[in-house]
This record gives sequence, structure tokens and C-alpha cells, in this order.
Amino acid sequence: MRETVVKKLETLIKGFLPVLYQEDDPDYVSGKFGQGVEDREKYRYWEWTQGVGLFGLWKLFEKTKDERYLNMLTSYYDERIKFGLPGKNVNTMAPILALEYLGEYLGNEEYLKVSREWTEWLFEGGLPRTPEGGFQHRTTDDVNEGELWDDTLMMSVLPLANMGRIDKRQDYIEESEYQLLLHIEQLADTVTGLWYHGYTYKEKNHFAGAFWGRGNSWATIALPLFEEIIHLKPSLKHYVSTVLTRQVDTIGKLQDKSGLWHTLLDHEDSYLESSCTAGFGYGILLGIKLGLLDEKYKDIASKALPAILDAIDENGVLNLCSYGTPMGRESLDWYREIPIHPMPYGQAMAMLFLIEAMDADL
Repeated sequence: MRETVVKKLETLIKGFLPVLYQEDDPDYVSGKFGQGVEDREKYRYWEWTQGVGLFGLWKLFEKTKDERYLNMLTSYYDERIKFGLPGKNVNTMAPILALEYLGEYLGNEEYLKVSREWTEWLFEGGLPRTPEGGFQHRTTDDVNEGELWDDTLMMSVLPLANMGRIDKRQDYIEESEYQLLLHIEQLADTVTGLWYHGYTYKEKNHFAGAFWGRGNSWATIALPLFEEIIHLKPSLKHYVSTVLTRQVDTIGKLQDKSGLWHTLLDHEDSYLESSCTAGFGYGILLGIKLGLLDEKYKDIASKALPAILDAIDENGVLNLCSYGTPMGRESLDWYREIPIHPMPYGQAMAMLFLIEAMDADL
């Protein structure tokens, strides 16, 4: 199996740049994305979709020290910084996470200067706050007043925590811990352990009540990454472990016989989806490695691995990946109707899973 994983990982890398710079993104080409936004072109390759992809590429470099991946990262960031970065929001924060790691590794002051500017903007209130001080999920297209989304931990809170670690900013770390706790309180279902896609303070509900696959996988990934980045104090680590275990226990019961999960986790009439599957596999294995999850949950990731390997085609593209998914506000059918489309985050989530699978000797 290890040889197969290594070959598929190489194939994934081959397919990464074409997907990162894809010209046929449906919402961008149609004009739906960023309609009326100033300097719209600056957002085209600097959004959460690229941000997650770049984090996956950084982790691949961190693991292998292969200069090819380092050069891919520096070429991307040099090009985007020269072109000019877009406006700041919860999703355009996402590429900052890999930039922070890169700046720290290379001692590149330009990269760190950009990272500090963006994280300070976030910390000082550049992003609107919800009641109770949560990071409002303000995107390029939507204000989303008074809303918390599960994506926010991955896209904005982790970059803040990581900059806190790099610059020894305890105020950043404490703010990121608060955001983590508030998102758990409002989004994690206490009965099933699954996460709702979002919460609105205005209506005081969870919109359509979706237990959306990829949204849940953001939590499965982000919770162990908090421990990896800032080393949670024992009481908080214990709590995060409890929350993650509750979620993963239910996720295991909902896994399809194929090894994949449905895009609506508890609705078998929704399609099977690959990015959430890779995200669950990665988060579970990382959680085990960091002492947040029991070793018994490794079996869930083992069942998911062949399904992800099968979903990677000869061009290195992860198939069965759902397109970017705004909030399903009224109906679960919203999630059923999201199209399948190759995306940088899908590539990255598969990379992350395969890297951890090799470490875990699956």
C-alpha cells in the first residue's frame, strides 16, 4: 500500500498547479464571484480555495524537504505579492497560514511583514465581530452579519494562532483559543458531536441544520492543528480531545461502505464526496499522533484511504470533490445541488491525508 500511496502523491502534485491556477472556475468565469468588487482580478488566485491548497503544499515540503515544493510556494507568493493582494476578509486570510510558515522557515522579512499586517488587521477588529465577539464570516461577496461558520477556524483563526506562536504574541494565542471555544459552543452538536455549517445570532438557529461533510472535516482538521501549532494547556487539550472524539465517533458510524462519506453526513440520498473524506482521514490520523484521539479510530482512516486513492485520476486530479459551498440557509437540497469540480483544497486535503497515511503506515 505504501508504494501506491507514494505514486498517487506524486500524481497529485503533478495535478496541483493546473488546479491552483485553473481558468475555468465556474463562479469567476460567470461573473458570479466578486461581482462589483474593486480589483476583482486580485481575488482570482488569492482566496480560501488556494489558501488550503498552499497549506497542503507547505506540509508536503515540511515532510520531504524537496526543493521543488519550496520553489512552487515562493513562486506563487512572489507573483501574487507583486501583482497586489486583494482586500482582507475571513477567506482571503487563508493563504496567510502557509506564508507565515514560509517566512519563518526562510527568514523572509517581506513574507513576515505581509503576514503580520494581515493578522494584526484581524486581531484589531478589521473583521466584524458577532455578538459574544466571534469572527463574523465576512467573505468577498457577503457580509453574513452575526454569523459564525465552521470554515472560519481553518481560514482565519489558525493563521492568527500561528503568528502568535512565531512572534510570541500571547494576546493572539488567547484570542485564537477564545474563537475556538466559541465556535465549538455554537456549532458542535452536543448529542451527535457533529458540527453544523453555521450559526446565526440574528435568528438564533443553525440555518438549514446541515451536518455538511467538508464543514465537519474543517473541524476535524483544525482541532488537532491548534494543538500542533500552540500546544494547548492540559485542560484545554483535554476538552478539545473530548469534542473531537465525540465527533469522530459519530463520523465512523456514518462512513459509507465505499470508504467515502456523503456530502450531507446523515443523508444517504446526498452524493459521496472526496474532500471531506480526505479531510476526515487527515484529521483523524493527526489527532491520534498528537494524543487527541484513541488509536482505535485509525480503522476509520484505513477504510477511507483506498477510496481516496481511487478518486485520484491519471492527471493527478482528485475527483468527486464538491465545489465551494456557501451557507445552505433554508433547505438541505442546497448541499445536494452543489456541483462536483476539481479544486485546490481537494488536492491539498488528499495530499495531507496521504502524508499522514505514510507516517501511520496504513
